[in-house]
Amino acid sequence: MAKYWLRVALDVPLAGLFDYYHEEPVAIGTRVLVSFGARQLIGMVIQTPEQPEYNAEQVKAIRMVLDDVSPMPRDWLALAQFAAQYYHRPLGEVVIPVLPSPLRRPAAYTGKLSKGGPVARLRARQKKSSTPPKRAKAIAAPELTAEQAAALEQIHIDQGARRYLLFGVTGSGKTETYMRVALQVLAQGKQVLFMVPEINLTPQFEHMLRGRLVDEHNQPYRIAVMHSGLAAGKRLENWLQVYEGDANVLLGTRLALFTPMPNLGLIIVDEEHDHSYKQQEGLRYSARDLALWRGQQQQIPVVLGSATPSLESWHHAQQGHYQLLTLSQRAKSVPLPAIELVDTRRAQLEQGYSPQLITALEKTLEAGQQALIFLNRRGYAPVLHCGSCGWLSQCPHCSAYAVLHKGYKHYMQCHHCGGQSPVAKHCPDCGYVDLTPLGKGTQRVEEYLAQRFPQARVLRIDADSTRRKGSAEALFAQVHAGEVDILVGTQMVSKGHDFSRLALVGVLNADTMLFAQDFRAPERLFSQLMQVAGRAGRHQTGARVLVQTDYPEHVVYQALVQQDYPLFAEHQLQQRQQVGLPPFVYLALITAESKQLDQAMAFLRHAKQWAQHPELPGMEHVFVYDAVPLRIMRVANIERAQLLIESPNRLALHAFIRAWAPQLDELAKYYRCKFVLEIDPQDI
Repeated sequence: MAKYWLRVALDVPLAGLFDYYHEEPVAIGTRVLVSFGARQLIGMVIQTPEQPEYNAEQVKAIRMVLDDVSPMPRDWLALAQFAAQYYHRPLGEVVIPVLPSPLRRPAAYTGKLSKGGPVARLRARQKKSSTPPKRAKAIAAPELTAEQAAALEQIHIDQGARRYLLFGVTGSGKTETYMRVALQVLAQGKQVLFMVPEINLTPQFEHMLRGRLVDEHNQPYRIAVMHSGLAAGKRLENWLQVYEGDANVLLGTRLALFTPMPNLGLIIVDEEHDHSYKQQEGLRYSARDLALWRGQQQQIPVVLGSATPSLESWHHAQQGHYQLLTLSQRAKSVPLPAIELVDTRRAQLEQGYSPQLITALEKTLEAGQQALIFLNRRGYAPVLHCGSCGWLSQCPHCSAYAVLHKGYKHYMQCHHCGGQSPVAKHCPDCGYVDLTPLGKGTQRVEEYLAQRFPQARVLRIDADSTRRKGSAEALFAQVHAGEVDILVGTQMVSKGHDFSRLALVGVLNADTMLFAQDFRAPERLFSQLMQVAGRAGRHQTGARVLVQTDYPEHVVYQALVQQDYPLFAEHQLQQRQQVGLPPFVYLALITAESKQLDQAMAFLRHAKQWAQHPELPGMEHVFVYDAVPLRIMRVANIERAQLLIESPNRLALHAFIRAWAPQLDELAKYYRCKFVLEIDPQDI
């Protein structure tokens, strides 16, 4: 019997590939069902060597070749291999988790209901319900502004791997610029990948794409959507449409990046600064950065767009690595809203609201216009407090406070571990019954505004009010239909939405981000405030944005009032260069977790000792900081600490990690802890 040796990637936390054999040749990129210990797993063939690495008698046969989907293409495998190498993860942790779940579940091929496999079952369902999709209503193309036309002239879709940073103020027409470039690429018979940072932005972009992207015969291009909120069957259906070339455009969140596209011609990354593009579990990749690599690999243009680019992207543009395209004016003849700072140190506040904000709300409602109150904190109050003994509602499982939530039932919830408990009727320490909620969340803001303005229709949009599928889309539809007078929202409402009647934005508690430990906090605050300010006055003049602050002199607020991102970016980049922070250095972060903080700290200290070995490659260019506990040290009864690694040389950093990190697995077992290595961390 002939044996064809296969080297297979499996989604297990072990380095390297695993040897199997089959009686017939199997193409690289094919999925196979294998036995792994007592389990059955789906893996992917990566190599077909002449001989196995281990004793041939010990190598197992694969159980099944899964050929219902054609083998993954070489360019896709190269992307996965680069991601595995750059983020220092086993290849199996890349190639398997990014597939639609039916293609990576053994039960989909071996269970009682597995006849034909998931693809065959999908085809059968499609055949039974072959109703053509309704055609979207055409959306007329607006006339281009001079800046949009100039930007389009500079974007070359047929000159290889070009990188563009489209820097445009909110309302300047970045989306229309994307549409025009996409139409040029689609007219050549190529595919377009359009990425957005959050699921709740996909409905409006899908509506726009379906209404605008039509060919010269007025026939719509086929559009598929990809994000984690889709049902497994729908995600598989859309994935196949793109992979088989039946869909021309893929709109999706970060996971869309790993969809194989046989004829990709353009990648667009909207809101490229958004930290949602960085995966925070498993393979901790940046979809924006991998999009740039994929563009280079396939020699196609990549367009990054933002009103507040990440400082890394802005620096690259200033250095000439990206071509900067600027849209400095709104597309419609409507000026940007006036941004005003309200110095709350000298203000007589009414339940946290300044007289200026109350007056502005009254005038906005009298004029029949909409207002938005922005507070990036959900729940009713961040903490319950006992005025007698000083007790605070500490989460029993985390070093964080449990937040008071109101609704059809009141409850306390920790926003870190998710644990819920009833609201205490009296202080558990001293028995005092008059417990007081401290601070405010969006629920408390909503309650106050409904009492203060009883004639107004108040609506709250946050993670709590949009838990059910389709609820976010329905709530935003109410706002767009003019059925809401005051919208209360978190960062969910701050980007991508075009509210036609919004004339006033009030910002509460912005200062909480000013002095956070993370060095990126000022950048995120400025971006957040610019984005939410940009929701106002997109269709009317005289719009206002009032930001309540105790620190009006801070550079973040001063640049905000001038709506001058280049000024803010220059100041921040100067500071980062002086103290040695990205983009002037490169970082890696090891986070250790254990039931006891002492074990996690001991592991990291020992790891740092190993890092001092003079024979480690790149050691002379690498600095390892001391281990420290995380600010939220305990989550779900697991205690955490971190170790930061820094280098001014990216190649030296990766050479060092490649030699040092594999030794840490055994060390972690000794100290009975787990650890995660993250490259280019976004939260420190």
